Amino acid sequence: MEETLQLPDPVAEDHPEENVHPEENVHPEENVHPGAKDPPEAEDPPEAEDPPEAEQHLQQSPLEPEIVPKRSQIVPSKPDGGERILSELGYRLGQTLGEGSFSKVKAATSSRHKGPLAVKVVDRQRASRAVVFKFLPRELSIVRRIQHPNIVRVFELIEVCNKKLYIVMEAMDTTLLQMLENLGKLPCAPNARDIFVQVVRAVRYLHDRNLVHRDLKCENVLLSADGRRAKISDFGFSKELKGYPDLSTTFCGTAAFASPEVLLGIPYDAKKYDIWSLGVMLYMMVVGNVPFDDSNVQSMPLLQKRGVMYPEGLPPLPEPCQALITQLLQYTPSSRPGAGQIAKNRWLNGDI
Repeated sequence: MEETLQLPDPVAEDHPEENVHPEENVHPEENVHPGAKDPPEAEDPPEAEDPPEAEQHLQQSPLEPEIVPKRSQIVPSKPDGGERILSELGYRLGQTLGEGSFSKVKAATSSRHKGPLAVKVVDRQRASRAVVFKFLPRELSIVRRIQHPNIVRVFELIEVCNKKLYIVMEAMDTTLLQMLENLGKLPCAPNARDIFVQVVRAVRYLHDRNLVHRDLKCENVLLSADGRRAKISDFGFSKELKGYPDLSTTFCGTAAFASPEVLLGIPYDAKKYDIWSLGVMLYMMVVGNVPFDDSNVQSMPLLQKRGVMYPEGLPPLPEPCQALITQLLQYTPSSRPGAGQIAKNRWLNGDI
């Protein structure tokens, strides 16, 4: 279903390294579910003029004063490696939940934190320069500042002088994608609504702070075992906007969830990109498939322009649900509602 974006060259920005064509499904921050993957193998940006400064930025990202910062520390490496350091800090590592080319996610427990944990181990020596000096600093800056019931919580960032980074976060039981693969689709629209409204709350929280995710998809929505608690994860492509609108030219994400403007390779409003991805997500939750065939990425914008269609034989969906999907999947970005408007939707709030 998912396919790597094959896009035309983006319009150049003031920062040449912004123009990266990452591959899908390989992200800097996969969280706690099996099959976690690494960040995109983007082309290396031009040689940094001052790598030590970039390294310092990686370790000292800014914090919002009103948010209690996550604990962050830099510790020297020891012959036994980072796992011994984690043990000394009170963490017990379990099985590997997912592994990629330069990172792995392991189950963990700690006497300082209640409940199961996941620890992501990032080997920066094996990561591309684009990841080390661009995507990872952004990700760490953002996850240090955000705290919301529907966003996977990061408890601690541990920098080790052997170039290893340990990200300690809460663990969840499954993903929305895994649930849909098991069920085909959610049993009824109210089930989809209960999960989707939580995702909308998280996106509204981000957008209110001029933060964008840029890789919203079912795989990045983590769920509790009973499916009642949803949290978004994977901030590997997230970004803080300098103003609004602040058009992006990094064409990232997964083809099935990509908006027309992203597929066409033109500068885009990243908030409206997130909104489009929400529409694809809601459609998948109630239909069980993507709204637009992604087997040929080049033809997707034409399909998207024709509008949403539903499979024959599908049990009737509530009209307000269909109306919301149509609003989210508007071809023209400016016609899509904002996250605040979506949060007030009467169907999502159970009023109709």
